[in-house]
Amino acid sequence: MVIAGLTGGIASGKSTVSAFLENAGAVIVDADKIAREVVQKNRPAWQKIVRTFGQSILLPDGEINRILLGDIIFNDPAQKQVLNHIVHPEVIAETATRLAEIEKNRPGAVVILDVPLLIESGMNTGLSDIIVVYVPEPVQIQRLMIRDALTQAQALARIRSQMPIEEKKRRATIVIDNSGRLENTRIISLRVYQKLCDKI
Repeated sequence: MVIAGLTGGIASGKSTVSAFLENAGAVIVDADKIAREVVQKNRPAWQKIVRTFGQSILLPDGEINRILLGDIIFNDPAQKQVLNHIVHPEVIAETATRLAEIEKNRPGAVVILDVPLLIESGMNTGLSDIIVVYVPEPVQIQRLMIRDALTQAQALARIRSQMPIEEKKRRATIVIDNSGRLENTRIISLRVYQKLCDKI
């Protein structure tokens, strides 16, 4: 089994690349999906978040209002750190469980850890490769404003709350430039998948 990490900046197209790799045959372990699962109502991370941020961040059905919580943490680095310390350990533990299952059932698999905060959370250690989906920051801003109907200031706050995309690019072993045509990104993604297959 080969395990590579996939990351990028917000609105860089990481999910698009992840889909291309999955279509090629890779097994995707999506940290965003896991993060949504571990904060569901009454789970341990949910309980800690409600204790820390208060009942006001809940929707009427008791689930966490992700938009409201996002507004809090994107504008307050200290609060973001608090949330990360609650959620990351749960995500890391669940990810390890899923990797063990894949290794048992599909030992010859190419596994992609799709993790927005791969480097920041320390989940980049011991991986075969670190794949960074890259677009320049001005493209990130434009895409994020369109995608999430944000003002430029809101988009910039979200982008600046993350590790700079240029820093992620420096730490990559493989860079997929997604600032051009989608078909070009697909071709590069397939080449990357083949490169990972060759390591098995």
